[in-house]
Amino acid sequence: MRKVKLILEDGTVLEGKSFGYEKSVAGEVVFYTAMTGYPESLTDPSYTGQILVSTYPLIGNYGVPKDLMENGIHKHFESNKIHITALVISDYSVGFSHWNATMSLGDWLKSQHIPGIYDIDTRLLTKILREKGSMLGKIEFEAEEIEFFDPNLVNLVAIASTDNIETYGDGEYKIVLVDCGVKNNIIRCLLKRNTTVIRVPWDYDFTGLKYDGLFLTNGPGDPAMCDITVKYIRKAIEQEKPIMGICLGNQLLGLAAGAETYKLKYGHRSHNQPVLLQGTNRCFITSQNHGFAIADETLPEEWESLFINVNDNTNEGIRHKSKPFFSTQFHPEASSGPVDTEFLFDDFIESVKNNKSDK
Repeated sequence: MRKVKLILEDGTVLEGKSFGYEKSVAGEVVFYTAMTGYPESLTDPSYTGQILVSTYPLIGNYGVPKDLMENGIHKHFESNKIHITALVISDYSVGFSHWNATMSLGDWLKSQHIPGIYDIDTRLLTKILREKGSMLGKIEFEAEEIEFFDPNLVNLVAIASTDNIETYGDGEYKIVLVDCGVKNNIIRCLLKRNTTVIRVPWDYDFTGLKYDGLFLTNGPGDPAMCDITVKYIRKAIEQEKPIMGICLGNQLLGLAAGAETYKLKYGHRSHNQPVLLQGTNRCFITSQNHGFAIADETLPEEWESLFINVNDNTNEGIRHKSKPFFSTQFHPEASSGPVDTEFLFDDFIESVKNNKSDK
């Protein structure tokens, strides 16, 4: 297989072998520690612009599942395409075995023009990223030199979001879903709870629509790029209909409330992040994928933190003290990952029911 180099902005050069599409690319190099779920992770829009490093050593052994549609969305993927810029792994399993697999990981990457590198010392690479933080990097093939590129300087949400208004299901409760780079399993979790989901673009003025609840989704990049979305969320807060947010949605709700956000050193990207429900001893293991967080100390008086990360004490969610607004930094829909916190969707729908019955 063709040799290829991974070059970091600090001058580190690691040489590996190509098993994906052969083109030079640049982006932000980040690591994730999940042991399973690469079809879901690679199609997560929150990874837009990022060169993804897997710390689990063997990747590809169960191939890629069939691309089936269910309720208008892809059944086994979190979006309609691979969103990462490139994949970096230690050992690639050329052979694969799974009852639902139709192709190899390498063939899938090639079909979507995504480079893949293996035979990289990912343990060394992860240690570098942990000590120095996420950094810019590029994958270069011989005679195909390119410049570094910082994806955080562009509006990644505008790239990941839908361009159209789409409706899913025909349930009793109308939920406007602001698509900042939504994962399909968020839509699945809502549809299971007697809802009609109205999916709108990230910059769409949804405040004039008739709806029972507002949902703010995950997405890539710096929340500061979404000032238009924040403006509409502020208007929605004044309407006092129930609001739930996930990941980037947590940060956007925080900004709309008046809080500030900041970039984490290397982010949280794994299936095993412990979060503590504030005011209790209840700890949940969660799936996460984010590089920014809310600064707790900047929350206005009428808002409070809902969850805190046990590892580094960063914010993992907020809520209003008296109104039906809350959000989480982690992924309760957890595809892939643990489903310990999916009950939060029930809490949201319950608040929608109660608010609707009060009218």
